[in-house]
Amino acid sequence: MVMQIDSSLAIDSSLATPGLPKLNAFARHETFHPRFGWLRKGFEKASVDPGIFLADDAPVQLGVGKNMVRAIRYWCHAFKLLRDDKPTLFGEQLLGNPGLEQEGWDSYLEDPASLWLLHWHLIESPCQATAWEFTFNDFRLTEFTVEDLFYQLCEYRDRESVRTVDSSLRKDVSCLLRMYVEQATRSSVSEESLDCPFAQLGLIHTAGDARHYVFRVGYKPTLPAAIVVYACLRYLQAYPARRVPLAKLLYDPGSPGVVFRLTESGLSDAIESMARHHDLGISDAAGKLEFFFMGEAAALADVILNDYYTTY
Repeated sequence: MVMQIDSSLAIDSSLATPGLPKLNAFARHETFHPRFGWLRKGFEKASVDPGIFLADDAPVQLGVGKNMVRAIRYWCHAFKLLRDDKPTLFGEQLLGNPGLEQEGWDSYLEDPASLWLLHWHLIESPCQATAWEFTFNDFRLTEFTVEDLFYQLCEYRDRESVRTVDSSLRKDVSCLLRMYVEQATRSSVSEESLDCPFAQLGLIHTAGDARHYVFRVGYKPTLPAAIVVYACLRYLQAYPARRVPLAKLLYDPGSPGVVFRLTESGLSDAIESMARHHDLGISDAAGKLEFFFMGEAAALADVILNDYYTTY
C-alpha cells in the first residue's frame, strides 16, 4: 500500500526550520559520495534498529566497511531521511516504513523526481553539508575549475570564522564533484567506481577537459513541475506574504531557481503547469511577474508532493 498524507498534516520539524542559525558542517562524509542503494539500505536498517550505526557488527549488517557505515549514516541525516538515527516523516513518506511493511512514494528511488527532491532537501535549511549549500547558493560562477570552487569556499570559511582545515574543504569539493558529475566509462566496474545516482540530474558536467566544469542552467528534462513548485512553497513557508516577486524564487540564495539552476521560463512553465490543478499561479503586477498561492505554503507543498506521487 502506498502512503498518502492528509492535506492538513503539519510540516516535518526535522526539515526546514526558519530562524535556526546556519550550520557549518564540513567533510563528514568520510570522502564517500552517496552510492546507489546506500540511502535505502541505511534508512531501512535504522527503521528497524535506530542503534544500527553504532553496533559492533554494523559493517556486517550493512555489508560495507567501517568508514562507509559512518558515511551512510551521515548521508541519511544530511538528506533528512533520519533524525537522531530515527526515520523522519519525510523519510517514511518517500521510502516507507519497513517495520510496518508500508511502501513509500518511491521506496527504491526509481523515479528521477525523487533524486531532485532529495537534492532540494539536502540544500534546504538546516543544511548539514555546508560545501554543498555554498556551492549551490552562493557560488555564482557558471564555468569553473576545482581551484575556483576551493578558493571561494576557503573565503567563505574565513568570513564565517569557521575552524576548518583546507584539507577538509578539498575533500568536500572532490566529493561534491564526484557526486554530481557523470564519471567517464571505466573498463572494470566495482562498487568503488560506481557513479553516484545524483549524477543523473545533469546539474554539473565537464567542459572540454577534466579541469573545467559547468553548471547546466535551464531546462531539466527529469525535473517535474510538481517538484519545482513544491520547492517554491517550501522556500516561502517562512514568509507571511502569499504573493512574491518571481525574481525572488529565481535568484535569491536558497531559492528553487538557484538550487535547481533554472531560468525564468523554466520556473514559469512549472508554475503554470501546476496552476491547472492547484490554487496558485503567476500574475503581472505593474509589469513585474509575481507568484501567488492560496492557503498555507507548507500544507499546499505537502498536497502537491502527495498528488505527484499518488495521482500523476
